Amino acid sequence: MSLIQLVLDLFDPPAQGFTPKQPPAHAGKALKAPESVAIEPPQKSPPPPPPPLSLGELLAPASFRHPQARRELRLGDAVVAYALQRVRRRSIGFTVSADGLSVRAPTGVTLAAVDDALRRKSGWILRKLAEARERQQREEHARIRWQDGAALPYLGAPLTVVLDPAQGVAGVLRAAAAGAPAELRIGLPASAGAAQVRDAVQAWLMHQARAHFTERLDHFAPLLGVRWSRLRLSNAQTRWGSAKTDGSIRLNWRLLHYRPAVIDYVVAHELAHLRVMDHSPRFWSTVATVVPDHAALRRCLRDEPAPRWD
Repeated sequence: MSLIQLVLDLFDPPAQGFTPKQPPAHAGKALKAPESVAIEPPQKSPPPPPPPLSLGELLAPASFRHPQARRELRLGDAVVAYALQRVRRRSIGFTVSADGLSVRAPTGVTLAAVDDALRRKSGWILRKLAEARERQQREEHARIRWQDGAALPYLGAPLTVVLDPAQGVAGVLRAAAAGAPAELRIGLPASAGAAQVRDAVQAWLMHQARAHFTERLDHFAPLLGVRWSRLRLSNAQTRWGSAKTDGSIRLNWRLLHYRPAVIDYVVAHELAHLRVMDHSPRFWSTVATVVPDHAALRRCLRDEPAPRWD
């Protein structure tokens, strides 16, 4: 008899003439199959269940820690360790990235005043930190495994890398057919290392990016009444493009992971800067003349991270 049953019997003894029965061996367990189905007994004992979480672990607050953090603050239900930089400016600035929270504060502002400013902005800070962590988790999940059969998005659709020594090293694209994804056949042996596969795919993508970007620049430039002079491919981790007053455009070749409409938005965005070199309402009105749904496409870049290549 269990200790719990003994205590219950002391306070509420069984009715006279009633003899408590021993519970069956399966008591307390949900049967997942109907009684008419025969279930083979296990051949070996199941592994012991994991130890339960302690009360401290269950009640532990969320934690966000910048790798260069030197100060820590409790904001709502989370502990935020942030990096603080003293700068020559009038106000306190906050930046949230994959690393965490960075704070830029004037040299004359006290640490208490910095913490007070963080508390006032705690809702925004915690929301952005959670979004950054979720995005980082999605990026990690989408990391490419560089081997035969590697999968990655190309122009918004699945693409499978096939190592085929019979093909040219530059790569040959075979379109999707019969429900199967498109294939990029690279002239490498099945024994090729991850770095070889990655470099070959990157070279092919960069060649495709230059051709695709050039065609779209030529399409949107006359519509916006501007002329571009030079295209450079970027390998930046956090910036999709840039433009200079001399007409030179820089675009990230990783944009080829996205569907064509998203690429068009970035191309039009940079060309619009040749008319308006800021992000004022006049700039966004200029973008809207050629890409009316630019806000939704901009959200795609934020919410659908490109796969990681490292």
